[in-house]
Amino acid sequence: MPTCISVVNSGSSSIKFSVFDNVEAETPRLVFGGQVEGIGVAPRFRAKNGQGETIEAQEWENTPDVDHESLMGFITGWIRENRQRLGLSLMGVGHRVVHGGEVYTSPVRVDEGVLAALEKFIPLAPLHQPHNLRPIRAIAKLDPNIPQVACFDTAFHRTNPPVAQLFALPRHMTAEGIRRYGFHGLSYEYIARRLRVLSPEAAKGRVVVAHLGSGASMCALRDGQSIASTMGFSAMDGLPMGTRPGNLDPGVVLYLMEQKGLAPDEVADMFYKRSGLLGVSGISNDMRVLLESDDPHAKEAIDLFVYRIRRELGSLTAALGGLDALVFTAGVGENAPAIRARVGEAACWLGLQLDPAANREGRAKISRADSPVEAWVVPTNEELMIATHTRNILL
Repeated sequence: MPTCISVVNSGSSSIKFSVFDNVEAETPRLVFGGQVEGIGVAPRFRAKNGQGETIEAQEWENTPDVDHESLMGFITGWIRENRQRLGLSLMGVGHRVVHGGEVYTSPVRVDEGVLAALEKFIPLAPLHQPHNLRPIRAIAKLDPNIPQVACFDTAFHRTNPPVAQLFALPRHMTAEGIRRYGFHGLSYEYIARRLRVLSPEAAKGRVVVAHLGSGASMCALRDGQSIASTMGFSAMDGLPMGTRPGNLDPGVVLYLMEQKGLAPDEVADMFYKRSGLLGVSGISNDMRVLLESDDPHAKEAIDLFVYRIRRELGSLTAALGGLDALVFTAGVGENAPAIRARVGEAACWLGLQLDPAANREGRAKISRADSPVEAWVVPTNEELMIATHTRNILL
């Protein structure tokens, strides 16, 4: 019987899933996928086949018994029914786990010992890690014989030089794990592999990848390996994001607590949920909404977003000692030519010359043929990366 791999990416208000078959091939094939979103508000389920066509939808009233665990049980049952209909047996389940700390530098098969270790990293990613681990326990409860693999967003950045991982803090703080970890690693790993196909020479050189979405970061790659990232100890650092502030003077935190009397949970709520594009614009965390708005605060939010990308591009180029290619990915990077155009215009001093028509049309390569620095738009695929890692661990 042909085998398949399930991929789960669980967040605070959504659970995304994908199922891949043809798992022994170099590139597994997407069979179907979907998500439950609006958990805790108005849960709704939608599933699509490999061609992107909706094959099922369902909604629930928000009641106490409609929680992550029950919805994970629903998804697991739905996957089981549909894979059996297609004659597929389940090889295992791969999970996106935000934080692997310094311990996990590559994907790992999960057992109780691994799960206990990953729970110790919850203080390092309190708004992500618990939601990543919850479906692992839920699936183990439903069927403890299903193999599960954890794939880490931090692992790809463990190739950063030691000095790039340090904060200028007392050494015992560093020893306790307060250092730069970097995130979005599964996305960057996929882009690094994909670029080897699209532009082998550039992939061997000095590349900056801009993962621009609701969560946003940038990464410097040399020969496909991460050497620096804009995100650091947490997923709040670096660029302004949909609701997160990005780079911030730590004195702001002290001021908010000492002078404004905010408790730590109030500061966390502000930084994770009420800052970024939403905070500056006062309108939305959605770049599409801001680009269509005439409100001057929306313009200011966009200006800040682009300005910080320009600043970080210069910093990462300095870390690389030059630039051979710039890659845009994720929701904004893939779908907002106006943002790409402004970043490209600001990068002329690096030798980048965008092709305006190619950029407007969303072609893969958006730099001019004679541009010393290449520019690409490459859709990311973290789910495929997780499926590939899971296959490699379990085969």
